[in-house]
Amino acid sequence: MTQTAAVGLSDAIAEFTVAVENYDRFMGRYATGLAPKFADAAGVRGDMRVLDVGCGPGALAVELAGRVGEDNVAAIDPAPQFAAACRARIPGADVREGVAESLPWDDGTFDAAMCSLVVAWMTDADQGIGEMARVTKPGGTVGAAMWDIHGGGLQMVSHFWRAAREIDPSVADEQPRAGEREGDLVERLGRAGLQDVTGGSLETSVDYADFDDYWEPFTGAAGPATGAFYASLDDAGKATLRDTVRAFLPEGPFTLPARAWLALGTVPSS
Repeated sequence: MTQTAAVGLSDAIAEFTVAVENYDRFMGRYATGLAPKFADAAGVRGDMRVLDVGCGPGALAVELAGRVGEDNVAAIDPAPQFAAACRARIPGADVREGVAESLPWDDGTFDAAMCSLVVAWMTDADQGIGEMARVTKPGGTVGAAMWDIHGGGLQMVSHFWRAAREIDPSVADEQPRAGEREGDLVERLGRAGLQDVTGGSLETSVDYADFDDYWEPFTGAAGPATGAFYASLDDAGKATLRDTVRAFLPEGPFTLPARAWLALGTVPSS
């Protein structure tokens, strides 16, 4: 294996350039399962206009559209291929390219603004959450969910990094990104001036047909951190990593659970 020590978790790219189909097979399965639970927690119902910030290919936005109608959904993502996929999946929605830190909507436009699994990838998470609060009506809801990466809440990724460290102990832990530790999202919503902020967690799971169904998306650079590490390995290193991860998982079909931290807050009325 070569170059392993030179690439750690902190070398992840912040931009998602992965193809939509690869993302769907990697993280999209989890995001789709999480979406209805997040929408339930945020109290999304048919008479609301809702914004999905960092929509990706549309896992949450599609769920929201099913509840409030496409015309009442807006979504935004900085990755052109993700925004295009979301627009194709819900053509009646207002889907734009852009960043959380500078939302292109007027103050008080939405009844709820939500971001699913994206806070960690914002350039400035506090500014992004502040923008979500700005475009939400007084009395409206701002909600954020982010994987519990460092607490082992996303086993799909945990198995990968456990194997990487068995092969090369010099692979260092990354400092938690925004939203990845318990309580972080609650603190950020509080700093944004939201009221009645509550925290909790959401859980989902993904069924895999077999190990190949689990492993193949890692080889397509579907995750920024895992993709950067995998790409740094030579062919022998990639094979060793695969075999090491394989030993952690059962034969045949299996299911992996996932946990995300949740925070919800209300925009002040005055």
